Amino acid sequence: MTAYRVTERSIATNVLAGLQGNLKRLGDTQQQLSSGKQISQPSDSPTGAVAIMQYRGELATVQQYSRNADDALGWLGTVDSSMSSIISQIQTARGLVLTGMSSGSGGSTDARAALAAEVDQIRASVIGVANTRYLDRPVFGGTTAGAAALDSTGAYSGDSGVVLRTVGDNVKVPVGVPGTTFFGTGSNQLFTVLSDISSNLTANPSALGGDLDRLDTAMHTLQTAQSTVGARYNQVTQMQQAANDRVDALTAQLSDVEDIDLPKTISDMALQQTAYQAALGAAAKVVQSSLVDFLR
Repeated sequence: MTAYRVTERSIATNVLAGLQGNLKRLGDTQQQLSSGKQISQPSDSPTGAVAIMQYRGELATVQQYSRNADDALGWLGTVDSSMSSIISQIQTARGLVLTGMSSGSGGSTDARAALAAEVDQIRASVIGVANTRYLDRPVFGGTTAGAAALDSTGAYSGDSGVVLRTVGDNVKVPVGVPGTTFFGTGSNQLFTVLSDISSNLTANPSALGGDLDRLDTAMHTLQTAQSTVGARYNQVTQMQQAANDRVDALTAQLSDVEDIDLPKTISDMALQQTAYQAALGAAAKVVQSSLVDFLR
């Protein structure tokens, strides 16, 4: 049978190593409890650290989609409310045209002049609404950096660009469209038609029939454009909901990897404190005897 020599030094070294191990585990648990995180540095869990970076990257992307959707809804909501106001005023102008075509009170020169003045007021009002801005940009001006989409005469001063917002993976929704899409171009442009109506009410009432057809065409264009805006608004709303749902799912997944289980961690810390105190007591009894104690 082989005998091994065990010294007081080796016993003390082993005891201290054990105590150091207990103290490290206690310190790690205290760090987790104070930070609320399972992983404070990549070395704690390389696999978990990679997963956390991936989750955070995707979470940042999806949150940006949601913010983009908020901005898109602001644009589209502004466009939709402006369109509703314009269509309402054009319907009023249509009524004035019908009145001017009648043989009753609209048949007199003075009455038609009054109708023309009302049409001019509607035209000026519609131009003002057509220059509505969102975040200091004209919503009917395309991508123009100018302050207005139309000048005072109703001529389009924007550009042909389209403002897009990315609200999902490879999903871009137009929110700012050139005013020509809404108001037309050339002789059928809405403001040209209104100007002609005003002139013909006083100078050439017989041409009002043709003007009414052109106004109806412009009205149909506006209504079609507004329905398109409504469809885009619904699309963005759905995409934002999908993004918010994904944010919730990613947040939960990130928490599973990164955050501690608080009750379990508190229990672990209490057990480790008890184990450390017991180890200290055992160490005190083991290392207190030495050769000097026996020589006294």
